[in-house]
Amino acid sequence: MTQQKDLKRIIVDFKKLTPEVLKLVVEKFPDGYESEDIISFKNAVGDTIKAVEVSTDDTKYLVKISEKLEYTMANYDESDYEDYDDDDPDAVQDPEIPEDED
Repeated sequence: MTQQKDLKRIIVDFKKLTPEVLKLVVEKFPDGYESEDIISFKNAVGDTIKAVEVSTDDTKYLVKISEKLEYTMANYDESDYEDYDDDDPDAVQDPEIPEDED
């Protein structure tokens, strides 16, 4: 039997996304995530949250999906985070998402 149920569970919003967790998401979903990869659940105040799941040896992360996450995954370059600690939530900056041209 695995130790899965003993993992810490952490919900991660884009604002608190660290290089370590971003790398886990990109490695698990190198071509992006599909609808079947998305987990939906209610938070403590009853809001529906949609997230993708990644894990380390001791923690299960539920990373909230967003346009910012998708754009950052698509443009991921590990070297962008070389000067930061793996657990630095200030390392992953809000991307400037170009507007669609019609």
